[in-house]
Amino acid sequence: MAKNLLIVESPAKAKTIEGILGKDFEVKSCFGHIRDLEKNDMGIDINNHFKPKYIVPADKDRVVKELKSIAKKSQEVWLASDEDREGESISWHLAEVLGLDPATTKRIVFHEITKPAIEKAVKNPRIINMNLVNAQQARRVVDRLVGFELSPVLWRKIGMSGGLSAGRVQSVAVKLIAEKEREINHFSASSSFKIEAALSATDNSNRTVNFKAEGAKYEVSEDAEKFLESCIGANYTVKDIQVKPGKRTPAAPFTTSTLQQEASRKLGYGVTKTMLLAQKLYESGKITYMRTDSVNLGETAMDAIVSEIKSSYGDKYLQIRKYKNKNESAQEAHEAIRPTYMENHTVNDPDLNRLYELIWKRTIASQMSDAELEKTIAKISISTNQQELTATGEVMKFDGFLKVYLESSDDEEDENEKEGESRLPNLAPGQVLAFNQMTATERFTKHSARYTEASLVKKLEELGIGRPSTYAPTISTIIKRTYIEKKDKEGVKRNFRILKLKNDKIEKGIEQENTGAEKSKLFPTDLGLVVTDFLNQHFTKVMDYSFTANIEKEFDEVAEGKIQWSKMVEDFYTPFHIGVTHTLETAERAVGERILGVDETGKPIMARMGRYGPMVQVGSQNDEEKPRFAKLKANQSIETISLDEALELFKLPLSLGEHEELEVSVNIGRFGPYVKWGEQYISIPKGEDLSSVDLLRAVEIIHAKQVEDAPIGFFDEKPITKGKGRFGPFIKWNDLFINIPRAYNFDILTQQDCNELIEKKMEKEANRFIQQWPAEKISIENGRWGPFIRFGKKMLKLISGPNGKYTADQLATIELEEVKKMILIQEPKAFDKKGAVKKKAAVKKKAATKK
Repeated sequence: MAKNLLIVESPAKAKTIEGILGKDFEVKSCFGHIRDLEKNDMGIDINNHFKPKYIVPADKDRVVKELKSIAKKSQEVWLASDEDREGESISWHLAEVLGLDPATTKRIVFHEITKPAIEKAVKNPRIINMNLVNAQQARRVVDRLVGFELSPVLWRKIGMSGGLSAGRVQSVAVKLIAEKEREINHFSASSSFKIEAALSATDNSNRTVNFKAEGAKYEVSEDAEKFLESCIGANYTVKDIQVKPGKRTPAAPFTTSTLQQEASRKLGYGVTKTMLLAQKLYESGKITYMRTDSVNLGETAMDAIVSEIKSSYGDKYLQIRKYKNKNESAQEAHEAIRPTYMENHTVNDPDLNRLYELIWKRTIASQMSDAELEKTIAKISISTNQQELTATGEVMKFDGFLKVYLESSDDEEDENEKEGESRLPNLAPGQVLAFNQMTATERFTKHSARYTEASLVKKLEELGIGRPSTYAPTISTIIKRTYIEKKDKEGVKRNFRILKLKNDKIEKGIEQENTGAEKSKLFPTDLGLVVTDFLNQHFTKVMDYSFTANIEKEFDEVAEGKIQWSKMVEDFYTPFHIGVTHTLETAERAVGERILGVDETGKPIMARMGRYGPMVQVGSQNDEEKPRFAKLKANQSIETISLDEALELFKLPLSLGEHEELEVSVNIGRFGPYVKWGEQYISIPKGEDLSSVDLLRAVEIIHAKQVEDAPIGFFDEKPITKGKGRFGPFIKWNDLFINIPRAYNFDILTQQDCNELIEKKMEKEANRFIQQWPAEKISIENGRWGPFIRFGKKMLKLISGPNGKYTADQLATIELEEVKKMILIQEPKAFDKKGAVKKKAAVKKKAATKK
């Protein structure tokens, strides 16, 4: 047994470090966090200075047991989790669980996994920094308070069949996307006419060089046409030439945020994928720590970069720079994301290599010379109207850092300008130019671009919301909660007018262009818009960008030891909790209602959120006749649906005809569009437009379903069928749905496979119930973390008896009345809800009769 136990976060990192430290150290992984807040009762003791209640989750029991065993046998335990607040918190939790003294336990940090860095860290250990731990605790507690208190408000006031949630950072991220979408919805494009002349001149080699020159813009076609008319028969002469030197400067080395942005723009990676690949590069010792907001480069790194530039490109390409951190709280001791060894230009893994090369190029370019440009601006006079045209050209005099790397932009027009570098022929004042043609082309203004994952990260960083480690999980959460969706938007055809002057004649024409196409953009869902509006109305402070950013600054102050974390949490929580209580008592239910108009009978038609999502409603609840409802299509929104589009939805269900003497129709239901054949409902394949389904296609869908539902075998003389659901492939037998593990080939399941799966499921079901009372919808079941009570759809705790926890034998014989008492402690109104509803209904009926 090694004398020292060193604990890191991941097994990949453990393997790399153990190879560096040798036989005196045994390096083990704790697999990330080993403790978390209890889920019951929020996990925070609000009345005791917000003291967190931590537990070791069941899935970490084995890891903790192993670490405790090795720690007892080791002379010394070292903690080496990552060098950020979350890493510091993990070290503290390890110390608490393993019974180590945080004031004496050796804590080491490093930002790269190399032999010199690890050996230096071991020679210079420190102790756990409780200020960083408390900053992380404050973040975790505040986020838990917001989530646990706001989410039930959403359940009560918005509903929906799925669980809604709110979060301090996630809710303002959704708000940004919602505001952008509404800005776009309210945008109205205006057009103008762009003048462009195609000219040519002879260069020094007596070759004809074509180039373009631009004129003024005109708001209306008549003015553009008058200008073209005034140019008939004109001569075009160079009036003035200006040559201006210019330069481009390289971008700073990568921080977490800029890496996520550039990997999205250049490689098409989402932020989660980028961080996953960066983590692998870091843990295998290829790059420095990937969660940082610092742009510093250490002395060792600078020496390696300088050497690499000199040897690969020459001295004239070297220009040493020191970049300034944007974030004041960025720790100067930390470095930017960079390769650990600059001499390694690539790595072996193809997927990792794309990201590694991006990091290598950005790092090396940051210390290279400016690119030197020469910009030529030529003013060209028109003899017939005293107007001017302008031609511009750009020539690269010295490529500098551009030899290696050019930063991308979120703005597509900026990108086009960078790519559109052109060279003008050598022109001289007084030179007469040849005229080919002149066009006045109608161009339309564009709305601001929707957010990509990268540009959303950039905006959050600009506003000071969140920190490097929070961006990826925030975006993942709001997509998972269906508050936003990441999708492509198809372009639409649009006509534009063009006027052309050629051979002293003006021709008018109309051409088409594709416009509005977008790729991998973030769109708010109707649910996201309704939740955002509700939170904006009732929790203005929580949804305020500057307030959220100030909370981040307070976390920074806790990390610096300037303020006490529990006091900071109390200052936030007290007014917030009052607001939650007030909203629960006074706020009306939010449905995002939008009145579209009335039908032919005068009934109101509105778009709103329903129990199962966005829908259109004809009529109101107070009408004698029940309202009619229609679910919105996937590409429709409450915000933008028109009256005509809404009325079109009520043409469903649409009868298509008959098949085998049973009626066939199509409709939209809770789970999307479907074909109804007799009494059978069959989902239309995902992505297929309902309006394109005719009788022939409907029969194809019916036959495909019959083939899918055909038995693939029998068990106990009952048929086995298979299918694919929201949780993956399954087989169905005797009303049991059995998920297919990856070890089995779903496409060619054998009878033996089916027998094994069914037998395992039956054994599991037999062990699931300890006692059942089906008539009461109550049971005691074995769960992942021990026995529990199931009451309807709710999972409740088994409350200990007078002699402590119930044994397995006691649970097998416990009386129903005792179980009901436990339910009532947790759900005081559990058994009187139905009675209350009946009583209310009876009163209504009696009042109606009296009237």
